Amino acid sequence: MYKSKERSELECLNGIVDSGVSVVQAKSSIKQPVDDDCEMASGQYIRGIGQSSSQVTSQSATSYCPSPDNSLSSAILYAEAKQIFTNTEASDCVSSAEKSGESADVNNSDYVESRKTSIDRGSTGSDVSDESSSAEEASKAQSETEILRSHTVRADPFHTHLANNQQGIDMIWRTLSKCFGANELTLLGETCLPLISFCNSRSLKEGVCVHGPILKLCLQDQLFLNNNLLTLYAKCFGVRQARQFFDEMPYRDVVSWTGMLSAYAKGGCHNNVVELFGQMVIFGQCPNEFTLSSVLRSCSAVEDCYWGTRVHSYMVKLGFEANEVLCSALINLYSKCDYVEEAQKLFAPMNAGDVFTWTTMISSLIQSQRYHEALYLYFDMIRAGVNPNEFTFVKLLGASSHFGLDHVKFVHAHLIIWGVDLNVVLKTALVDVYGKCQKMDDALKVVNQTNEYDVSLWTAIISGFCQNANLRDALARFREMKIYGISPNDFTYSVILSVCSSLRALDLAKQVHSQVMLLGLENNEHVGNSLVDMYMKCSDMTEDAIRAFNGISSPNVISWTSLIAGLSEHGLEEDSLKAFMDMVAAGVKPNSYTLSTILGACSKIRSKAQTEKLHGFVIKTKADDDINVGNALVDAYAGLGQVDDAWLIIGRMSRRDAITYTSLATRLNQLGHHKMALSIISSMCSDNIKMDGFSMASFLSASASLSAVEPGKLLHCYSFKSGLGSYVSVSNGLVNLYGKCGLIEDTWKAFKDIREPDVVSWNGLMQGSASYGHFDHALSTFEDMQLAGVKPDSVTFSLVLSSCSSGGFPDLGLQYFRSMSEVHNMVPHLDHYVCLVDLLGRAARLHEAVDVINSMPLKPNAQMYKTLLAACRSYGHVTLGEEMASEGLRLDPYDPAFYVLLAELYDLAGRPDLGEKARRLMRERGLKTSPDQSWVEVRNEIHHFVACDRSHPQIHLIHQKIESLILELENLGYSHKKNENRLYDSDKLALAFGLLNMPSRAAIRIIKNRGISLQCHEFMKTVSGLVDREIILKGGCFHFFKKGGCSCKNTIGHT
Repeated sequence: MYKSKERSELECLNGIVDSGVSVVQAKSSIKQPVDDDCEMASGQYIRGIGQSSSQVTSQSATSYCPSPDNSLSSAILYAEAKQIFTNTEASDCVSSAEKSGESADVNNSDYVESRKTSIDRGSTGSDVSDESSSAEEASKAQSETEILRSHTVRADPFHTHLANNQQGIDMIWRTLSKCFGANELTLLGETCLPLISFCNSRSLKEGVCVHGPILKLCLQDQLFLNNNLLTLYAKCFGVRQARQFFDEMPYRDVVSWTGMLSAYAKGGCHNNVVELFGQMVIFGQCPNEFTLSSVLRSCSAVEDCYWGTRVHSYMVKLGFEANEVLCSALINLYSKCDYVEEAQKLFAPMNAGDVFTWTTMISSLIQSQRYHEALYLYFDMIRAGVNPNEFTFVKLLGASSHFGLDHVKFVHAHLIIWGVDLNVVLKTALVDVYGKCQKMDDALKVVNQTNEYDVSLWTAIISGFCQNANLRDALARFREMKIYGISPNDFTYSVILSVCSSLRALDLAKQVHSQVMLLGLENNEHVGNSLVDMYMKCSDMTEDAIRAFNGISSPNVISWTSLIAGLSEHGLEEDSLKAFMDMVAAGVKPNSYTLSTILGACSKIRSKAQTEKLHGFVIKTKADDDINVGNALVDAYAGLGQVDDAWLIIGRMSRRDAITYTSLATRLNQLGHHKMALSIISSMCSDNIKMDGFSMASFLSASASLSAVEPGKLLHCYSFKSGLGSYVSVSNGLVNLYGKCGLIEDTWKAFKDIREPDVVSWNGLMQGSASYGHFDHALSTFEDMQLAGVKPDSVTFSLVLSSCSSGGFPDLGLQYFRSMSEVHNMVPHLDHYVCLVDLLGRAARLHEAVDVINSMPLKPNAQMYKTLLAACRSYGHVTLGEEMASEGLRLDPYDPAFYVLLAELYDLAGRPDLGEKARRLMRERGLKTSPDQSWVEVRNEIHHFVACDRSHPQIHLIHQKIESLILELENLGYSHKKNENRLYDSDKLALAFGLLNMPSRAAIRIIKNRGISLQCHEFMKTVSGLVDREIILKGGCFHFFKKGGCSCKNTIGHT
């Protein structure tokens, strides 16, 4: 990497010589190679040109650093500097001197000639008059240097005009041209230093005008000049050119290394800082506290704890462990790396520390979500006599938002008590935290206390309205912000794009996108992430979102996660999996939300292999300790039906919350394991986890599916006491529960308790009325819903059409179906056409039903043919029934329901041979119907029965009870077929168990997983009169049997 030990002629000319040695004497040493084991290796200080003995001894240890072989600094930078200097010195660098009346006409050739004369005189020891003249010129140069120094001190580094800088350059130019004698070399370095600081205002041409004389006067080996020139290069040219200059420096000390490290850190090149510090250590250069400060700052930026711990060891080794600045920086690093304990160990021995250290420690606790400890540390800070500043309160406000409004007001009060100036930063923090607490009125009071606004404050206001769902107000504030002349930044556009996403305002979002493109912010990661999210939510197509993603210069984990989530939401789960693999291949580490999202995508496509692969990736990356990832794994395995694996993951989780159990309960409900879903309540109680609104809604759904009244009422009491009843989802769950339990009065009461019923509330009320058999009441509820201004959805019309079908209102049902497109601008779905076919089939209008199937714009599914086949069975239409069975089996050849319905059709038509043939064909193809199951609730416990099951502990008593009932019915003239399968149907087993174990006169509630057969209906109706008990049987809809009659009035044909 570096050159050989023998130095070139140019390097020897620029080498280190004593202050009294002339350039001619330096030339005589060209052919003498420099040994690496010279004074440098022995640790001696070496004096450079223009350095006095006192100056040299105060310098840090330096080292000879050969330039890299492939360095372009000498060939390009120095050549450019010389060329530009040659072209500008006569015309530019002296022009202002001429304008100010200076008589000295200094140009490049004159200067060179003067320099040659001075060198000759210095080397030959010519006459005294020349030396006297030289002494006078040196004295004059000394005077001009003092003027220059005073001019430099007075200059404002941020507002120095170019003309003033040029005057300083002219003056130093004249001084350099006159003072180059053997005894005046010290003056050169002292004169160049103020000029270098003069040019640190990022003026490229002025910087070149300084470097040119240094090169021509062979001063480039002066370490103290080069260190200052390094700073100049970093400011004027950038870190790349500064690094080239740094590599060209023949000698470097700790100031050189620290200057380069600082340049990298200020330029955001934090990885280069770590790399260069490693080289510094290899070269044996001992760092100082400023060096370590720059490195720690970069380690914090990239969260590099490896080098952070090494810097920590250097601090201890060099005795800097008590340095408060370094300790604060190290605390900040450990906090970002989630090493809070290490940060606390550093903080403890720092005595009281300063406010910066205390604030850093408070911030570290907040970043680790240890908000209580952060507030306690604030009180310790007050007791230690350290006054908080505005940054302390900014951090505390961020923590207080997690405790609620009272804590926010407490911190706000302390801010006022301590008399901290309410600047824009604090106002922005207050607006942000009040917005998160849903108190935009208080946020606006803070805003109105000032006339000082900046883009951050405006963004916080807009974000607050967005968080409070005041989207129109957010857009109005955005327009007002632009009227006041405040230009939005990337965060502002991110928030306003989120507003567009929430409003699904694609046209408005595209206008915002055009503004983003005009400002060149499209490649910004914050704006790009918002664009991806917006297009995924607002558009049915994913191309715009993918195009926005590809426009991000460096996609981060949020960018990838937005893309993965959007693809999954659009039903492109395979593409989301591919995007996840691309993300990992790109070296972007997924976070917990990314893993949760991709696991959800695997659950949607029910891919066991992909789920297990992702589970392995989670374990490999040690992400399984994260509770969100654990919850996603539970949901994924439960969604696949692997309930045991889901329970196993729950058992291995170090921490569980309500979401853990809610995910499992929801999946169990979807799988039909409602009893198991209710049992999760006891597991939550064992873990001391309180139910939230979502878990309560899930458990209410399980109770409703089982028509379990007592568990439902217990949940209702808990929701009332815990305040969960205010959640709309819980209120809707109660309406659904009582409706499915057949408690119509309780259903109405639960509905009236809802402050603002939504479409789900109205749908639950309609379904409850229809399940009870009050179809006309369900239709009147639909009319009331429209009068209340609630817009119906697709579920609403499915319920309306079903009510018309079951209630025997075919013409009214046709009117409602047409109103979907004509009145409500809704396109009927396939489910609505199935309801329409059922409506016409129940009304014996079979040919009209066939016309609907043939003319509908959608392709019919198997369910549609099955529905019409059931109607053909009821009305004995064999030919049409055979046609419907053939079409249905073509679409779904493995559905046993077609064979069962066709066999029953043949039986009712007097063709039992064909019926038996259909059943035999079903058995030969290995098809089975789902088992006949029933549930009955006795003493708050749900008992499950399956047809012909003999596993129940009371099965013998149950069989005896059924046989005795049949014997009594036969004595009354009831004819019962001696078929064991029919004898021990699940509903009969449940009825017998209820009669044996429930108090007399108590109603028996039985739930079936399928419709009720005609034989079962007659049996229940007759038994209700025989035992004088009310029997409530739900199989599709409720049948209330009492005293030998049924609430359906024997309209059992299609249940």
